[in-house]
Amino acid sequence: MQNISSVSSGQQQRALWLSTIAFTACFAVWMIFSIIGIQIKQQLGLSDTRFGLLIATPVLSGSLLRIFLGVWADQLGGRVVLTWVMLFGAIGTWLLTYATTYPEFLAAALFVGVAGGSFSVGVAYVSKWFPADKQGTALGIFGAGNIGAAVTKLLAPMVMVAAGWITVAKLWAVGLAVMAVLFYLLSQDDPSLAERRRAGVRAMPFSEQMAPLKNMQVWRFSLYYFFVFGGFVALALWLPRYLVGAYGMDVKTAGIIAAAYSIPASIFRIVGGWMSDRLGARAVMYWTFGASVICTFLLAYPDTRYVIKGIEGDIAFHLAIGVVPFTVLVFVLGFFMSLGKAAVYKHIPVYYPQHVGAVGGVVGMIGGLGGFVLPIAFGAMNDLTGVWTSCFMLLFVLVATALAWMHGAIRRMEHSRFPQIGRDTDLPEIMNAASSQPGSPKASRQPARVGPDHGAAAPGT
Repeated sequence: MQNISSVSSGQQQRALWLSTIAFTACFAVWMIFSIIGIQIKQQLGLSDTRFGLLIATPVLSGSLLRIFLGVWADQLGGRVVLTWVMLFGAIGTWLLTYATTYPEFLAAALFVGVAGGSFSVGVAYVSKWFPADKQGTALGIFGAGNIGAAVTKLLAPMVMVAAGWITVAKLWAVGLAVMAVLFYLLSQDDPSLAERRRAGVRAMPFSEQMAPLKNMQVWRFSLYYFFVFGGFVALALWLPRYLVGAYGMDVKTAGIIAAAYSIPASIFRIVGGWMSDRLGARAVMYWTFGASVICTFLLAYPDTRYVIKGIEGDIAFHLAIGVVPFTVLVFVLGFFMSLGKAAVYKHIPVYYPQHVGAVGGVVGMIGGLGGFVLPIAFGAMNDLTGVWTSCFMLLFVLVATALAWMHGAIRRMEHSRFPQIGRDTDLPEIMNAASSQPGSPKASRQPARVGPDHGAAAPGT
């Protein structure tokens, strides 16, 4: 029932940028524990495992809510649902200032996490304003609201050092509440909802919204997002603590360097959306996973001292990643993860146009759960192994698994579409050369371009 032809460019841009600013505010609140959690950790004397649970708790509630908020956005309209998400998130952040014990902080953190559910609402809302060939770019711009993490890392340390973490929480809560009011007053209902109301058509029931979840493809996309988004959230939360512990930095310096990861992992999502529209989401995912495997492998290498028995005696040398190489590597990692985040969500409105809220909500939920599980795992691995780089070891295993599954699924799809691929033993160059020889039959086994947009996998793969 979606009618985009009657929507003006001005309406599209207003919906896109209001949603992006609102999502930025929500994400800044969602990541608040990455900074104030350091002071709370010292205040309560928490272990790394308990600290990991604290900073990850908002991610848990925000992630679990995404699937329901996405469906409600399809049914009730993203404008209303996103407004309520921001208001509840603001209330939860204000209540955080009354917590004094660890259980109370965990309970308050659950309510802070409501702000994180804004993503699936925004995806459902923004995608309805744009045609399919522009949705990748539009959703890439919206997803750049992840830069709210950098806003918190740059501003919150200064406020916390000057006035304490309680002031940070109060300011962030007021800012989100103001944004909720502005968004509701300035935005409009999406064209799909407006058309449905004019036609008197009831919203799609919840059971029908959930129907695509039986496809393995949805869960494969979810694993991709578990790394590119869940890994981003986990590192955004964990890096300040990592830099303070591994390099002995103060919290302000750690926040600035951590922002060098959060900024490219956010704003370059716009580039990822544009590339997915132009070059295909599959190619972007290959680049994302390939580069991430290399970066996480290098970052995972621990600070090591070697002693080699040489001809004339022992030869000792030290191998470690300094602050500058570390900053460069996390910048590169953040850049490619941002491309991957956009590429994953390019698929959803293309293959599931009537189920964007539900499918986007599930993929977003699984990705968000990565942001909950991974910080806890990082803390537990620190406590168990005593090795700071163990967090990157875990990320290396995760991205290598995602790359292997993606490549395997694509190869299976190619074999099912083009059975001759399995029988070909010659190199493509040899096949092409043979087909061009005079008198030679044209090779019927030449490799074919696969995929409707040479980027997105076929439904069900």
